Amino acid sequence: NGYGWWIDRMQQHLRLYDLTRIDHFRGLVAYWEVPARAETAVNGRWVPAPVEDFFDRLTKCFGPLPVIAEDLGTITADVREVIRRYGFPGMRVLLFAFGDDFPHGSFLPHRHEPNSVVYTGTHDNNTVRGWFEQEADQKTKRNLVRYLGRDVPVEELHWEFIRLAMMSTAETVIVPLQDVLGLGSEARMNRPARRRGNWRWCFEWDALDSETTDRLRDMTETYGRI
Repeated sequence: NGYGWWIDRMQQHLRLYDLTRIDHFRGLVAYWEVPARAETAVNGRWVPAPVEDFFDRLTKCFGPLPVIAEDLGTITADVREVIRRYGFPGMRVLLFAFGDDFPHGSFLPHRHEPNSVVYTGTHDNNTVRGWFEQEADQKTKRNLVRYLGRDVPVEELHWEFIRLAMMSTAETVIVPLQDVLGLGSEARMNRPARRRGNWRWCFEWDALDSETTDRLRDMTETYGRI
């Protein structure tokens, strides 16, 4: 029906948000088709999607689309080409920067592209502090120290990640409020594949004291992002 559902949804998003992120963006280029009666998703196949027709229609309706393409995971050349053709910014997550591909990984700040969005972490990740305390192995921690050039106390680590994001050449920075506040894994928003207990964290305004907001503002000004 001419992508009516998508057009209605995008119209609603544009009323509410400055930017809208399309998660699992690669599914608009090719999707994994599984028989309806299948008990698991193992026996499926990749099916090309009408991606150009789709985005050409949306662009005709709305003009240049304020869309962020979630391009995490295994991204093939055809997906990268679609992202490039329509000028969508991709995502760079700092929590992924210090693993086995260090120091050559694309998530490191000095390797970011200007047309991208850098996150300290996303809704599906642990907080910076929770990641360091519970998930990062010793090799990852050593890589982090090498990149920062010094050891950083865990209670200050979230500010170093915010600084790395601000210093990035990426056009846009997104920092979850949990990382602004330096909270641990108790404030994690979502654990993928866990059925219960997600999306429960709530914010209270008195958690944002003047010291925190002044420090965030100063860093934002320092790196020309005010």
